[in-house]
Amino acid sequence: MEAENSMEKLLYDVAIIGAGVTGCSIARELSRYDLRVCVLEKDEDVCSGTSKANSAIVHAGHDAESGSMKARFNVEGSRMMPGLAKELDFDFIQNGSLVLCFADVDRPALEELYEKGKKNGVEGLTILSGEEVRRLEPNVSDRVVAALYAPTGGIVCPFGLTIAMAENACDNGVEFQFLTRIEEIRKMEDGYELKTNRGTVTARCVVNAAGVYADAFHNMVSGKKIHITARKGEYCLLDKEAGAHVGHTIFQLPGKLGKGVLVTPTVHGNLLLGPTARDINDKEGTDTTAEDLAEVQEKATLSVRGIPFRQVITSFVGLRAHEDSDDFVVGEAEDSEGFFDAAGIESPGLSSAPAIGVYLAGLIAEKTEAKAKNDWHGKRKGIVKPGEMSREERAALIREHPEYGSIVCRCEGISEGEIRDAITRTLGATSLDGIKRRVRQGMGRCQAGFCTPRAMEILANERGIRMEEVCKNVPGSEMLIGE
Repeated sequence: MEAENSMEKLLYDVAIIGAGVTGCSIARELSRYDLRVCVLEKDEDVCSGTSKANSAIVHAGHDAESGSMKARFNVEGSRMMPGLAKELDFDFIQNGSLVLCFADVDRPALEELYEKGKKNGVEGLTILSGEEVRRLEPNVSDRVVAALYAPTGGIVCPFGLTIAMAENACDNGVEFQFLTRIEEIRKMEDGYELKTNRGTVTARCVVNAAGVYADAFHNMVSGKKIHITARKGEYCLLDKEAGAHVGHTIFQLPGKLGKGVLVTPTVHGNLLLGPTARDINDKEGTDTTAEDLAEVQEKATLSVRGIPFRQVITSFVGLRAHEDSDDFVVGEAEDSEGFFDAAGIESPGLSSAPAIGVYLAGLIAEKTEAKAKNDWHGKRKGIVKPGEMSREERAALIREHPEYGSIVCRCEGISEGEIRDAITRTLGATSLDGIKRRVRQGMGRCQAGFCTPRAMEILANERGIRMEEVCKNVPGSEMLIGE
């Protein structure tokens, strides 16, 4: 009886650290059960760390070492993605991928990759000749002698995926606490105490999905230490005019010149190049460098001819959480009962996140003896997109809701109605970056040069704040200063 009374005093059954794609996937899966669940995030929104800056690739699963957690969750997650996209209404295209081989001497390595993929359970793998590759992709380099074709490879909107899972989790009862930074974790007799900058949270179980900081939290409670290095990757994003330069995701077979970079279309019609791979000590080191961006462009030209680099509209950096074991660390810590890791989630982390969510939620539900909800709803509808409607449908929408006819972002064709929806819906945007992630306002060729003032007005109006309080992201990033 004392144990039961003590457990009732805990605020939550499960506290999840981190609102990236992995944390939000776990939250959604846990929302199926009769559990009190919260997500603690240091930034002002979901998808604010590694999940916002990556290759946006759903890997087929042939790259990870057979038998590894990466291989298992990659293939399982990839198989889940088409169904999830329908249930949660986010952008996903199964465009297929090609791994290019540039010399006959490297064919054995390509065949090894093929065999590894088959062992991992990847379906439909084929080795193509150079001629067959160029028939599929006319702009591929003449140096290509063969390629591994994976029809199950895909591209996804990482913002859309993460936000969709978060919204669905929230609609099913999960509580999200933003601007909440974990300062200390202490094991108690019946759970964990998490000291934050906004007070103390107690929970029976903790899920550590903290990206590049996951080692710090794991090491607070476990004697079996892990170590994560921030692996910096730089990217170039090209205008939509370049988006059809290739149709598949183009990888390079690792060789004497290194792993290379990818060239891929995005689900929104742009062309993406990158990333580099450089280990750094600064876990907030998201600055771009001329040297690394030049490397991206140089390596991209090894794969694809005629890339219109003059159409680069922006560059950015993503930090991958590389754990020393070179594999995901997923499961209950051996010496810390009730503490569950989702650590070291680097590539193919985006592809693997849905499967990791299912796996960890299952473990936690079993441990807590949680019962499934009878009223769980797994579907979510995204923001209305007038630009994807027929002329007749769009005209009818505007007649009923005129704000969808008022264009704010000319480059992306984003209306006032879409921006208002982004702000007022479940877990709505509280910053300009939050709007950007939900509806792409400011992601076009002018990079928000035209539409920012109007977006700020709408955000201030909807949230009942002054223009001087509107932030780019976290407090301290206010866009206006003075009276």
